[in-house]
Amino acid sequence: MPIIAPSLLSANFLNLEADCKMLNESEADWYHLDVMDGRFVPNISFGPMLVEFFRKATTKTCDVHLMIVEPEKFAEQFKNAGADILSVHIEACPHLHRNIQQIKSLGMKAGVAINPHTPVSELSDVLADIDLVCMMSVNPGFGGQKFIPHTLEKIKELRKMIDERKLKVQIEIDGGVTLENASSIVAAGADVLVAGNTVFKSADPKNTISMLKQF
Repeated sequence: MPIIAPSLLSANFLNLEADCKMLNESEADWYHLDVMDGRFVPNISFGPMLVEFFRKATTKTCDVHLMIVEPEKFAEQFKNAGADILSVHIEACPHLHRNIQQIKSLGMKAGVAINPHTPVSELSDVLADIDLVCMMSVNPGFGGQKFIPHTLEKIKELRKMIDERKLKVQIEIDGGVTLENASSIVAAGADVLVAGNTVFKSADPKNTISMLKQF
């Protein structure tokens, strides 16, 4: 069964307590928390303070996705806020290995996120050092976008790289995940499904999460 990580970016920010309660009672495995700075991506979301509130609201894994430049300046703040997994973008990190080592030294699992145009081959030199690849299946910055079909080929390529090296790196797919394409995404080799609008815009979010778990 895939790990289901609903993206809180799509939650009702006027009623976050209710949405957190729903997720806690659901089969969701992780909270996926998207941090945007208005520089790396054309949007601003939230920072460590809100992550800290989510951490207090759940015992589930807090999966923090940094879509920001200079993430090394904020890694310790997100650790203190309660992040369990911290992912940084390969495109935003000229010294990526140093970023990964910093995240691990702070006691978090280290993830690397890649944009739709970035070849998975660019992960080759750090793949053995990380716990997670957050593969963007839409252009980062906004929720509600459609899944980019070519992502399926990238998942297969990355899955082969991981399996050939006998690594335990998880593949997370972020963007445009729906009940209609989830089975194809999992079949291609994904371990973690990030779902935003699919969950929070659903008439029955708990049931939608349960259905995603079945793929």
